[in-house]
Amino acid sequence: MSPDTSSPFQSALIVFNPKSGQGDSGVEDFAQHLRDAGVRVEMRETTAEGTPDGYVQGLEGFDALVGAGGDGTVSSLAYAARSFGKPYLAYPAGTANLIAQNLDLPDTPRELADLFLSGRTLTLDLAELNIQDDTKGFAMLAGLGVDAAMIRDSEEAKGRFGVGAYLISALKQINPEQAEFTLTLDGETRTVEGMGVMVANFGLANFRVPITGDVSPADGKLTVIVLKGGNLASLLPTLIGSVRAKLNLGDPDLGSNLERYEACEVTVRASKPLPAQYDGETLDGEVQEFRAKVLPGAVRYITATTMTDLTT
Repeated sequence: MSPDTSSPFQSALIVFNPKSGQGDSGVEDFAQHLRDAGVRVEMRETTAEGTPDGYVQGLEGFDALVGAGGDGTVSSLAYAARSFGKPYLAYPAGTANLIAQNLDLPDTPRELADLFLSGRTLTLDLAELNIQDDTKGFAMLAGLGVDAAMIRDSEEAKGRFGVGAYLISALKQINPEQAEFTLTLDGETRTVEGMGVMVANFGLANFRVPITGDVSPADGKLTVIVLKGGNLASLLPTLIGSVRAKLNLGDPDLGSNLERYEACEVTVRASKPLPAQYDGETLDGEVQEFRAKVLPGAVRYITATTMTDLTT
């Protein structure tokens, strides 16, 4: 007889990327903790030939979904599973795990299992991206320009430096490409100049530092952030202002090198091809345009955090 469990989830589908985070995610230990608590577990490993839609096939037969991998794996599974309406644990198994950081998830298999068994959830927005004639989902943010270049250039150093690879890459962006961007925000068009544009759903970067103020993943809108200035160092006043606001140290002074807008549907077009990324996944080659729209309340995340902690 299986042991009793007080969890509302009696079964779990776990989809895991064995290559994420150098393959040391502890997801097998996590699964065993669930089994010890009487939860029926099925594990599916991602492959080069597999698809997110295929991995979540039959999800209606489970009480909850667990996606273990980097942010790209986590968000693609959230998008594929959105129509099932199942609670979802964004298990941190990648290098940066920004989605898990935003959700303030623990990082040990035992603590993650305890959180899963608690059944605590929060319903948040997701976003849909159309780029290079393909449609994808993203949970954190999509970017065109300097942020994508930084992520692209960090790939080789991830295995050696982990999260530090992003800092090393950022320091290399001494003279990032500048471009003119045409933004279409809920049908209204404006032109801006800068080194990149990000479209954000979540608002916290590494170490839960705010990207900018007033970003909420549950307001039914996306935040469009234009990165101006000559390099990433020029955004330091913005970073300091955001942190001060998060710590309730006064109204944020975001400086003059950042512009932010809000919209439900966004088109970003650059004057020349630039690197692009969504939730840490960079595209081959460079592009000039992408479209994004918010999917309100599309994911019920398993988390103990609150909306106050999630909003920058």
